[in-house]
This record gives sequence, C-alpha cells and structure tokens, in this order.
Amino acid sequence: MKKISTVQVLGNEILKPTIGVDLGDRWSFYCVLDEAGKIILEQKVATTPEAMKQTFAKIPRSLIALETGTHSPWASRLLTELGHEVLVAHAQKVELITKSNRKDDRHDARTLARLARIDPELLGPVRHRSAQAQIHLTVIRARAELVSARTALVNAARGLVKSYGQRLPKCGTQQVNRELAVGLNTELREVLEPLLKEIESLNERIPEYDERMEKIAQEVYPEV
Repeated sequence: MKKISTVQVLGNEILKPTIGVDLGDRWSFYCVLDEAGKIILEQKVATTPEAMKQTFAKIPRSLIALETGTHSPWASRLLTELGHEVLVAHAQKVELITKSNRKDDRHDARTLARLARIDPELLGPVRHRSAQAQIHLTVIRARAELVSARTALVNAARGLVKSYGQRLPKCGTQQVNRELAVGLNTELREVLEPLLKEIESLNERIPEYDERMEKIAQEVYPEV
C-alpha cells in the first residue's frame, strides 16, 4: 500500500482533489488525485459509516467517484452530507471503458479517480434513490424473497411426496399447511411436518408485508 501524503497535508495543500473509492464489503480503497492528476494519497478504510465519516470528514471538499453496488446508496448519501460532490458511476460503464477482468481494489480506485477527473460523463453517472424510497423498495424486495422461499419449499414438499408414489392435495401456496400431510404414512408425515410448519410461518409473514406495502402506497404513493 502506497501512502504518499497525509490527510493533514491534504487539508493544507489541496484545493479540490478528485477521489476514486472502490467500495468493498469490509474494506474500501481510495485514491486521491491533485488538480494536476498526480496521486497524492492511497489508503484503505473500513466500509462502515463510522470509519468513512471519520476519514472523509477530514478531507476538503472533493469530487468523489464510486461505483454502484451494495454499499453505494448509504456511502454516497454520507459523503454528500459531508459536503463532497459525489459521482456514482455505473459499474458496467466502468467495466466497458477499462475492458479489464482483473480485480484489483487499488487499481479500481485509481481508475475511478482518473475517469472522474477527465470526464465524469464517461462513468454514466446514476442517481440513487432517497433513503425513504430505498426502504420502501426494500419492503417489496423482502416480501419477494419470502414468496420465493415459500414457492421453493412447497415445490420441495410436493416433490418429496411424489417420490413415494403419493401426492399432496392441490391448493394454492397460501393454503399449504400441516393438515395436507394427514393422508400420508406416519413416518413421512413426521419428516415433512417441520417443512410444512415453515411454509405456514411464511404464509403468516407475507400478509404482514402486504399490509405494510398497502399503507406505504396510500400514504406516500397515492397514484398507486
């Protein structure tokens, strides 16, 4: 890891740095360029709000480029709140430009900084949803995950029973419960009971998300 300067020196010497941040799940690498495009600092920081705030609050207002990803929504909001100009680059655009399959965090941070300095439009910048819109979308996605899990469990239960030459009664996924196994032999019924119990639990949780979605739609998105 090459450390060329310190944050304190940055504060005294650099007017408007350009920074590329490669966001990792645990650690993120960042590269700071001066106005002439010279690398003056390369470091890593833990990918947590506390660590990011502590690091970037000490750096003067900069143009910061990072790629879309799991951590980019909260990270871009935090950096904007600290007074930085944040550019969220479309990950596929960066990949097409660099045409590199090599995954090197330090190299990626340098690339983001250099592209942002030359021409930000090359990065196909995107705008993240607000924090409120993101949580609303998360409700929808969480419900979708439960529905997907329920479908997989129902299909598994029916498939397991068929392997014994038997079938569970036909019904919608919302009606699947332990009562469907009443006609099976005792041993098979005991094996399937925990699985069917999980399906029952999902059938209780999914309507809770439905109610929450309906409330959000009525209060925030009346056009729905």
